[in-house]
Amino acid sequence: MIVLPTPAAFEWDEGNIDKNWLCHQVHNQECEEVFFDNTKKLLNDVLHSGKEERYIILGKTNRSRLLFVVFTIRKDKIRIISARDLNKKEKHLYEKAIKN
Repeated sequence: MIVLPTPAAFEWDEGNIDKNWLCHQVHNQECEEVFFDNTKKLLNDVLHSGKEERYIILGKTNRSRLLFVVFTIRKDKIRIISARDLNKKEKHLYEKAIKN
């Protein structure tokens, strides 16, 4: 089970802070918003976990944008690694999961 830090605190890497906007037009604020979505889905990212555990969160922003966010937890802070819109398959799985 994935346990998020409470209260949620975020840490942004200076070298990575603009990457999500430049690559996928996702604002940092939107990345943070999905952590407060009551219907969010948390998954272990076993494929990309190496030196540290990585996780995936699927959730909605305040404007109902569905995002796929990869993150890690360091010293009780959430550190966003990447974020993008859900693809068609992920959107279908997310919508199916929140109905159940």
